[in-house]
Amino acid sequence: MTPASPPSAPLLAREIGDLRGSVPTRKGASLARRFFVFLGPGYLVATGYMDPGNWATALAGGSQFGNALLFVAVLSSLMAIVLQALSARLGLASGLDLAQACRARFAKPAPIALWLVAEAAIAATDLAEIIGTAIGLQLLFGMPLAVGIVVTLLDTFVVLAFERAGFRKIELFVVSLLGLIAFSFTAQLAMAHVDFASVARGLVPTRQFFDDPRMLYLGLGILGATVMPHNLFLHSSIVLTRAVGASMAEKREAISFAVLDSTIALCFALLVNGAILVLAASVFYASGHVEVAELAEAHRLIAPLLGAPLASKLFAVALIACGLNSTVTATLAGQIVMEGFVRLRMTPTRRRLFTRLIAVVPAVALTLISGEAATGRLLVASQVVLSITLPFAMVPLVWFTASRRTMGELIAPRYLTALAALIAVVIIALNAKLIFDALA
Repeated sequence: MTPASPPSAPLLAREIGDLRGSVPTRKGASLARRFFVFLGPGYLVATGYMDPGNWATALAGGSQFGNALLFVAVLSSLMAIVLQALSARLGLASGLDLAQACRARFAKPAPIALWLVAEAAIAATDLAEIIGTAIGLQLLFGMPLAVGIVVTLLDTFVVLAFERAGFRKIELFVVSLLGLIAFSFTAQLAMAHVDFASVARGLVPTRQFFDDPRMLYLGLGILGATVMPHNLFLHSSIVLTRAVGASMAEKREAISFAVLDSTIALCFALLVNGAILVLAASVFYASGHVEVAELAEAHRLIAPLLGAPLASKLFAVALIACGLNSTVTATLAGQIVMEGFVRLRMTPTRRRLFTRLIAVVPAVALTLISGEAATGRLLVASQVVLSITLPFAMVPLVWFTASRRTMGELIAPRYLTALAALIAVVIIALNAKLIFDALA
């Protein structure tokens, strides 16, 4: 191999850590048993689609416009399904995650620049999770927000526990918390008076969406905050935890199973995000509270409006569960981009402290200087950062999966590439509008 040649997939796979191929597959087992082995990575990815940024936009959209923006949540999830399917295909077909593929295919200094952008996206994501978890702790236990932000550093011990437990235990932990989140919102919806006819109408776009600037802005916020850059890196790597055979048939089956896993998980995430919007429409919009955008304000209003104190507790519990889930996935994503782009290895615990300290400092500083109300602005700012960084992960993903050099015989079908390219253009355009509006 000449110095200019890209590194081989097996070498890169060994360097990314011991998780690669750590989950054995069941050759010769029934179709259902073989598919069961591939369940899990999609749910880790799905946690990124239920972060506090999504909560804030869904609450604001539901409280101001009822169920009219429900179609945007559905459209956003369909876009995410396509991009995550490409992410899984990249990993299983090439043996490279997205970060490794960028390092192997792009000349320096591009990989370094892309690594820094990816780290900024992960820090912005972690910032949103810190704020969300701290708000949850404040709502549930009365803990001051600044103290709650510092307490989030303790979730490093959660990562340490799972570092020793194995990857399947990580997936089980995430799925369990997702179940808790789903239960919380299902219970709250059961307490509300949902107008199902209005929900059905919300699945169809209306002219008002294009004529009302406020409605368009919130719709773009829901769409722009949906696809997280770190999820594209994360998914392309964690699918490689399955010990897939070397034959083309085994790889094709693995891709099919992985795509089905992520599709099911993202449909579940859509149900949760949709439940948040429908809850806001049924509780706040229906009662005339049309300006609910802050998580704390939603918590304060939900109990008296539903007539059940338990509802506000369930809201806070779901928020904390979301933050804990994201603790695990953000740590994994941080390891993936650090090892993939620059071959810098770090234990999960140290990696978690590194990322969290970067996010904790501005969160605590802004809270102490500007007050707790400033956390809402910080949440919005984190989403703007994600909007800026998303194309730097999305465009290489579409490019690599359309490349026979990278994918071999498992290159993405042309229709899928065309659809993904269209989605990329739409998201870039909408994110550009979000950034322009934020800076205007």
